[in-house]
Amino acid sequence: MEFGTLEREIYIEASPEIVFEVVSSPDHLRQWWPDEARYDPVPGSAGEVVFGDPAAGGRVVSLSVVDVQPPRLFSFRWTHPADAPAVPGNSLLVNFELRPSGHGTLLRMTETGFREQGWEIAVLEEQYREHSIGWDFYLPRIAPYVASLTTRS
Repeated sequence: MEFGTLEREIYIEASPEIVFEVVSSPDHLRQWWPDEARYDPVPGSAGEVVFGDPAAGGRVVSLSVVDVQPPRLFSFRWTHPADAPAVPGNSLLVNFELRPSGHGTLLRMTETGFREQGWEIAVLEEQYREHSIGWDFYLPRIAPYVASLTTRS
């Protein structure tokens, strides 16, 4: 295994415009991924995502928005030290690419940068495995969340 890139594709019964909002807006993001999300969805914005209660063992993870091209692409770097800018070698890059497909949207998520971290092989394998398990858990939550939005309108 190369432990370099995670890739997932899911189909969502909604327009790319709706799916883009769900993967880029902090208000929507916290409905399917982290417990809290604080950032502006504009290139260069620095913020964070929070998993669980930080006072009880949860994690605060730095996030920096890289690219925003509605309704086609939203990308960010994360996992970098909070006191450092997010750059290749200290962060992972996540891209959400969206394209129309049938009556909905094909969402392609890629996460790269694992090998560039300089981790020992055991740490690299563990981080890759944890992120793989995480995306396998969280990404399938997008479609039901989007469906709940469209039934409300």
